[in-house]
Amino acid sequence: MSWETAFFIIGIVIACNVGWLVNNWIRAKHGYPLEDEWGGKTERGDSAETKALKAENRQLHEKLDTMQDRMVVLEKIVTDRGYSLHDEIEALRDRSPDSGVPLEMRTQEKA
Repeated sequence: MSWETAFFIIGIVIACNVGWLVNNWIRAKHGYPLEDEWGGKTERGDSAETKALKAENRQLHEKLDTMQDRMVVLEKIVTDRGYSLHDEIEALRDRSPDSGVPLEMRTQEKA
């Protein structure tokens, strides 16, 4: 075997190892599991900071769900016909008895 062939084989081995290292570096950077020499996967353990962020995220999601439920109830109250009818009745009570102007006209004159 000549030196050229030996250097070629060594170059291929080095290129494969560098490729494997770059692949694992990219996987580690983006949070994917790492590969070992035999193709097995090694999961990355969560740090204390990551666990704290996940717990905070869970709490914020629960709070958001609660707020969304409350918004649904408030929307039902505001869009309910009884709420609007109550306001119209109270506006009619406040109106003077001799005024023949419709309620909608009075609000337009003031604006």
